[in-house]
Order: sequence, then structure tokens, then C-alpha cells
Amino acid sequence: MRKYGFSALVAAGLLVGGLTASSASAADLGGNCCADLEERIAELEATTARKGNRKVSLTVSGWVAEQVMWWDDGFEDNVYVGGLGSTLASNIKFTGSAQISPGWSAGYVIHLEINDADALTWNQVSQHNPSALGANGAFAFQTMQSYWFMKSDHLGKVAIGLQSSPSDNAAILVDGSGSLVVANWVMFDWAGFALRNTNGVLGVNPADPSQSVTWQQIGGFCRDGGGAGGDCFGAPRDSIRYDSPTYHGFSVSAGWGEDDFWDVAARYAGEWAGFKVAGAAAYTQWTNDFAGPTGEFSLTNANGDTDYFQAGLYVQHIPTGLWLYGAYGHIETDGVTADVDLEGIGTLLGGFDIADGDTYYIKGGLRERWLPMGHTVLYGEYAQYNDSQSDLVTNAGFTGAETEMWGVGVVQEIDSAAMSVWLKYRHIEGDFGTCQGIDFVCAGEPGDFDLEDFQYVSFGGLINF
Repeated sequence: MRKYGFSALVAAGLLVGGLTASSASAADLGGNCCADLEERIAELEATTARKGNRKVSLTVSGWVAEQVMWWDDGFEDNVYVGGLGSTLASNIKFTGSAQISPGWSAGYVIHLEINDADALTWNQVSQHNPSALGANGAFAFQTMQSYWFMKSDHLGKVAIGLQSSPSDNAAILVDGSGSLVVANWVMFDWAGFALRNTNGVLGVNPADPSQSVTWQQIGGFCRDGGGAGGDCFGAPRDSIRYDSPTYHGFSVSAGWGEDDFWDVAARYAGEWAGFKVAGAAAYTQWTNDFAGPTGEFSLTNANGDTDYFQAGLYVQHIPTGLWLYGAYGHIETDGVTADVDLEGIGTLLGGFDIADGDTYYIKGGLRERWLPMGHTVLYGEYAQYNDSQSDLVTNAGFTGAETEMWGVGVVQEIDSAAMSVWLKYRHIEGDFGTCQGIDFVCAGEPGDFDLEDFQYVSFGGLINF
């Protein structure tokens, strides 16, 4: 993080641009030399980015994060090089504030993301995939946040604009182990990979073979809330947000916006008898208002509200460095229904409820300073995603879809470079669940709905600035 002063930028401007005076004028130390210099400085002051201005500060920060990933879906393997997925990708942030009066301030945040290859959309066909399986897209540069705020030391902060809502990453951010970026319950790295059944069919979809089903769609579907797996309201939105002051480690937040959503969150952080403790809980509700095209196995009705609850807790024994982290999420629909419409025949199944879903995540390990360069973090993790399948699976008559993930890894912090490097392994297995009796779907060949496991190894690094 670095602040740039006006004097340094003036000096740079003089060195790069040079003075326009002739050699004769340069030799003349009297006359209008000082007036010319003052005029030049005034011009630079009016046109050069400094500390925002003389009243509002400018701070530039961010990180660069990249990884090398080997993956194996049971029939194919490959190695990809790219980013960590949207929200974890390389980014740059401009922040600033100014004091209005004692105890009162105003400020702003502009947060930009540079995503050279989004790990959330990687699949067997392409590592540069913005949407559907097989699509080949360009690199992404996007605005993550752009908002202004006013803050009172005693009353809290109100922010307006594009920003994270109070429930965005609420359960994740309490993880103080040093492995938060490397291992969490969002399906970074593997959400976009297509399922492979034991017959070798890629992207197997019992409802419509022309469409591929991914790992996210049988266990991490967030019903238009953003996110994949856990963190089911995990994208910045145009909104109004309030954050209270922190009182004895406790704080609360609330947000509203974007036609329509609202959410609330509560957080705590503190130390008790040699233990570091951090926890958070959040509740979100957003409105679904969608009528899809009719056709074979199409979603024709999805109107109603979706509710999401999440909670996370982190506990670390400070003397030994032993720690444990856990998170739980529950997504529930209220009036959101799906119709299966057979083209040319009519509705086969009409208005049945979309399944609710649960996500469980637990991670534990040791944080110890064995090397002078910084702490080493060892961890093991396990996640289970139940019933939160997409409409492609629900409409085919399957219920009870489940995905399990377990992994191990090591993170090495390098304090002198504000950097972390890591090596991790993950193993994923899934199940379509139980077919509800649609004969022409359920009567598949042996192996049609039995899925191959997916596994990968990742080596990566993140450096802050």
C-alpha cells in the first residue's frame, strides 16, 4: 500500500517533460524564470493525480494472484495456468477519505479486477471460458466496487453504490488461519468443469443431452444469488449499506438494493483465555422474477423469494497455533417453482418446488513459525453440498443430489514480500440423487448416472501491494 505525494509527481513531470525554455533563457536567472516555474507548477497541480486533492487522500493497494493447476476427471487430464477466480483474482483498489469535522469523515472506494483466466469457469474444453461449455472468451477487466461513504465514529458508516453487501463472504472472512484464499467453501477452480459419467460421457445431462451439467449444478447452485457452493449471495451489487461501530468486538450491518434484495449480518472478533475467536452470521432474501422460454425440459416459471442463511466460526489456540474453522449455509425457496414442459405435448410436471440446499464446511490445522520468512500453515478440509441442484437436474426428476469434497494443503507466508505461496490437493465426488420415476429418464443404461470423481493439484502464489 503506497501514497503518492504531489512533490514527487511534480519532480517526475519536470524530468520527463523537460522545460520548454531555450538555452539562453535557461541561463538567465533573473527576469521571469520564477514566474514561469510557478505557472508550470500550477499547471501540473491542476492536471496531475496526486493524493486525490489537498483535502481527500488517495491510497493504491491490491494484489496479484496466479496458479498452476493439474486436473483429472477420470478420462482426461490437463494443466492450466491462470487466476484464482472472480473476487480472488488480481486486482487494484483506490481508496480515500477526508475529515469533515471531528468524528466525521467521507470517502470512496474504486475496486477493479483483472481476471486473466477465471478459475470459476474453467472446464475440460477451455480455461478461458466466460459462459457455456466450449466457449472461448477474452480476458476480463471489470469494476468490482465503486461507492462513496460517510462515517461517524459513534453512529457508523453509510455507503451508496456498487459494493459488497453485508452477507457477501460473511462466513468466509472470519477465517484467520492464513489459508482463507487457498481453501474455502466456494467452488473456485472446479465449479465449471462438466460432469463425466463412468461410461466416459462428458457433461452428462439426463434431461437434455445438448446441455452440459457442471459440478456446480449438482451441488452448488445458488438460485441466481451469485456464488458457487457456499457464499450464495457472493457478488457486489448496487446498494445502500450500513455498518455499525464495533462495540466490545461486536458489529452489525444491513443492506438493500437491486430490485430487490435485503440482508443483515452480525460479526464478532476477540480473544478469550489464550484463544482467538471470530464469528459471523448473515441472512439474505432476494426476489426471483423470471419466465424462461417454453420447450422440452425448460424452466417456465421461477417467481418468488429465495432466502439464504450462513454462519462461520474460527477458533485458534494462540500458544500452540492449532485452529479450527467451520461454516454452514442453507438456501431455501419460497414460491419459486419449476415446470417441465414437453414440446408439443404440454406440461408433464407443473409447479413443483425447487429443492432447498445445505452446505457444510470444516477445516482445521496448524499455524506455526518454523521458518524465519514467516508462518507455515498446514490444513485439511471437508465440504458437503446437499440438494442445491440446478433446474437442469431438478427438471429431469432427480432429487437429493450431493457433492463431497476433501483436500489437504500447505501455505507458506513470506513476510518481507507480503506474499503467500501454497500447494494443495482436492478430491471431489458426486451423486445425481434419486430419480422420481420419469421412465424415459430413469431407465438409462448402467453407468449413465454414475459419476467419475474429479481431482486436482494446484500450486500458486499471491503478493500484496
